[in-house]
Amino acid sequence: MNRRKKGNQILKTKAKRAKAKLAPKSNKTKYISKADRARLEAEASQHSSINAEVSETDTDQL
Repeated sequence: MNRRKKGNQILKTKAKRAKAKLAPKSNKTKYISKADRARLEAEASQHSSINAEVSETDTDQL
């Protein structure tokens, strides 16, 4: 490999890496573990039950 080709190859690889860093990330969602999903689901159900209780008491008072 001659000197000019080697220099061009190095510059191309550096440019490629820099371009890859600036490229937007993929649309892939962040991984959420099974335990975290269960915890989030439990919190959501708890909040929905609290909201249901509040709406029931509001309708009972009217």
